[in-house]
Amino acid sequence: MINAGTPRRFDYMLLGSAIFLVVFGVVTLRSLAPSLFPVYFLYLVLAVFAFIIFSQIDFEILSLFSKHLYVLSILLLLSPLFIGQITRGAIRWIPIGPLTIQPAEIVRPFLIIFFANYLTVKKIDLRKFISALALLALPALLILVQPSLGVAVLTVVGFIGVVLASEINKKYLLLGGVILLVLLPLAWQILAPYQKARIITFINPGSDPYGAGYNSLQSMISVGSGKITGRGLGKGVQTQLSFLPERHTDFIFASIAEEMGFVGAGLVLLGLFGVFWRVSRVISESRNFAARACVAGIFLTLFAQTFVHIGMNMGLLPITGVPLPLVSGGGSSLLATSISLAVVSSCRKQIQT
Repeated sequence: MINAGTPRRFDYMLLGSAIFLVVFGVVTLRSLAPSLFPVYFLYLVLAVFAFIIFSQIDFEILSLFSKHLYVLSILLLLSPLFIGQITRGAIRWIPIGPLTIQPAEIVRPFLIIFFANYLTVKKIDLRKFISALALLALPALLILVQPSLGVAVLTVVGFIGVVLASEINKKYLLLGGVILLVLLPLAWQILAPYQKARIITFINPGSDPYGAGYNSLQSMISVGSGKITGRGLGKGVQTQLSFLPERHTDFIFASIAEEMGFVGAGLVLLGLFGVFWRVSRVISESRNFAARACVAGIFLTLFAQTFVHIGMNMGLLPITGVPLPLVSGGGSSLLATSISLAVVSSCRKQIQT
């Protein structure tokens, strides 16, 4: 149900920071990958439409349909197996006209809504916690086999954020950590060969500079060559000459650092800080346990996504396919982030009433 009663204000700080990042991203993408346009504008329209719709739906209504959202998420994750498009050995995307949608990205906020309600409706006992881990394992495995390690990790991170914000016995957290450690060998076996190679060469990318370590080395060169003000928009050597792979998605931070330098990178970080600050305020002020847990899951997911993206661009973390929120050219990531921030906005409006 969309609340048509008392008018409620948007968080203009949150909205302004998000718009700044999107505009900054569009300007950057026009330089890095002009071929994305005008199709990318369709993703922007969908993202705005999704934000408006979900921000006007009361969180209590989303909570009532949380189980349906979980089922919908599983169906969406299964859909690439039947109607998906294979790209570079991975089957993650569904073609819809001129658009290409990645269900693993889209379902992330829906899963957070489900777990936020599942873990806060009643007191968590050992049985309920184990069942929650089982419910998490199903979508996580479906994402891993696509394969999409980065999105699978973010899905687990969102769950951890929900758990940390819920009233759970700390011994269950220890149990969950032990279970994750036990499952690591299984997760390693599921990883694709190139993903294993990326993790192995992370320690010493120079050991395979033209293979698994290539992306990391080119990214670090891009970041270092930008210096204070950068080479200039559209004048990056690494980006414009295509030495840097996936420069508009997985390595957009390195592209920004090369073409706009420390100043451009700093502006991006400032915009992201604005988003994180406002989301964290909702967590601290929310009186609804499920809403607080949901926003905590969204916050930790976006923070981890940013941390991993920037970390791998600077050679501090292994290479994973994680876009920078609101800035990278991934349409599905933009749509998922818009829905996530809309849910945060909906939860914030409840504080005002």
